[in-house]
Amino acid sequence: MWVADRWKEYEVLDTSGGEKLERWGRYLLIRPDPQIIWQTPKKHSGWKRPNGHYHRSARGGGSWEFFDLPKSWIIRYDDLAFHLKPFSFKHTGLFPEQAANWDWFRPLIEHAGRPIRVLNLFAYTGGATCAALAAGASVTHVDASKGMVTWAHENAELSGVGFRDVRWLVDDCTKFVQRELRRGSRYDAVIMDPPSYGRGPKGEIWKIEDTVFPLISLCAQLLSDRPLFFLISSYTTGLQSGVLTYMLHTALDGRNPAAIESGEIGLPVSGNGLILPCGCAGRAWWS
Repeated sequence: MWVADRWKEYEVLDTSGGEKLERWGRYLLIRPDPQIIWQTPKKHSGWKRPNGHYHRSARGGGSWEFFDLPKSWIIRYDDLAFHLKPFSFKHTGLFPEQAANWDWFRPLIEHAGRPIRVLNLFAYTGGATCAALAAGASVTHVDASKGMVTWAHENAELSGVGFRDVRWLVDDCTKFVQRELRRGSRYDAVIMDPPSYGRGPKGEIWKIEDTVFPLISLCAQLLSDRPLFFLISSYTTGLQSGVLTYMLHTALDGRNPAAIESGEIGLPVSGNGLILPCGCAGRAWWS
């Protein structure tokens, strides 16, 4: 398992009964997590006095309950900084476990010894974009949500990398990749974090089981003659890490990566020293 264990301003304090107690900077949040199927005594005092609590509804979805929580605040990771704000379906605008992937690809970019062009698809609020820019890459950031792209731009400015070589694009990821192939564009690295289900800016339907492998195959065609890495993350239940390995091997057949591997990504739980699984990732890289 790849563990994001270098956070100083974020922490999973405890887990029990389908929920996790987290510290986001100065604030404590309780959020649901379907992986947490165990029941343990809730000894941490934060369970009784959180700043925010997202309650799941038996009919689906849910809602936030706030106790002295600002509308937004800032959290930092090394030289990066991110705006946080609670919004729909329990999210805050950041997936802290992704820091394990940032820590993996940053040295690859920094030690490449050449300019690196990165394509970040389903790029959300730009955590990976900011990490790649900080490492010295140029980045094309693509997401179907205008609000998420605006948020990502703000995070880049906050992290001090907004002035670097980056394109911010609101677009359907598959259609964008198809156009880039027709234009003859090439990238040295691809990052993608596809949702289980979603809609593009013009109502395009995305269902991961039907569309993720064709997209990986298209992106493989976008790789330059000297590719650096290919990273895919997944939070889809049932899409196991071995499936990511199999798809990367198949799509990258003939490109001869130095290695392909996949595994769970996770976060340490300070209350008991265990690791909370938080999805999986597949990684391919070239020497």
